Amino acid sequence: MTIRVETVGGVAKVTIDNPAQKNALTNDMKVQLLDAFRGFADDDAVRAVVLTGAGNAFCAGSDVSSMGKADIRGGRHRLHVAHSMLRAMVHLEKPILAAVRGPAVGVGWSLAMACDYILASPQARFGQVFKKVGLAPDGGSVFLLSQYVGVLRAKELVLSGRMLSGEEALKLDLVTELVEDERLEARAMELASDWAQSATLALGMAKCMFVGAAGVNFDTFLELESHVQNQLLVTHDHKEGVAAFLEKRPPKFIGS
Repeated sequence: MTIRVETVGGVAKVTIDNPAQKNALTNDMKVQLLDAFRGFADDDAVRAVVLTGAGNAFCAGSDVSSMGKADIRGGRHRLHVAHSMLRAMVHLEKPILAAVRGPAVGVGWSLAMACDYILASPQARFGQVFKKVGLAPDGGSVFLLSQYVGVLRAKELVLSGRMLSGEEALKLDLVTELVEDERLEARAMELASDWAQSATLALGMAKCMFVGAAGVNFDTFLELESHVQNQLLVTHDHKEGVAAFLEKRPPKFIGS
């Protein structure tokens, strides 16, 4: 389980490599992503980034097997790492493209939305599945979803927890471009290579302008999210949701 980085022609290709778990992220993998994106900021050899997953998945969220055991301090540390990772992406003054095939759920979807361009295959699947483990959304997804589709549609996606196909995600403007699976990697590298050869400083400054235009800033929202999620991490329903997921049975929530 690791994060692989290859840089060719000004493009850093970052691959989440945990295919046996559909590229679910352990805390160590989040730290590796954080270190990679922080490093790109000062690496003149990197002018654009492609983020993708190994095998037939983009990222199935956080590793559920590590959940249900946190106290407030541990939960806050976990969220701090995830938030730092996402901040490093949002504030990177270089364009990032997400190449999505298969599931992009939970924080996996947040990773895609923190990118500047989302390329997906028709087989991509997107979902806000937090309620199934007794949690509110994290990874900045309420903030990011509301920016993408507005509050009303964002609420529907969170409250339903339903999965979106690549086609529906495109119709809702949650995907920039839909590409057949066999062409996904080639198209991703084509776009990123074009950016890498262009005025990347200007592109980076444009990213800063979009961040500044977001109203309530991303960092303030993430601090609010941290307080909400840390309370939920110690509830009965979260522990039950995790146990049900691992035991492959329906959860029995009691609302506390």
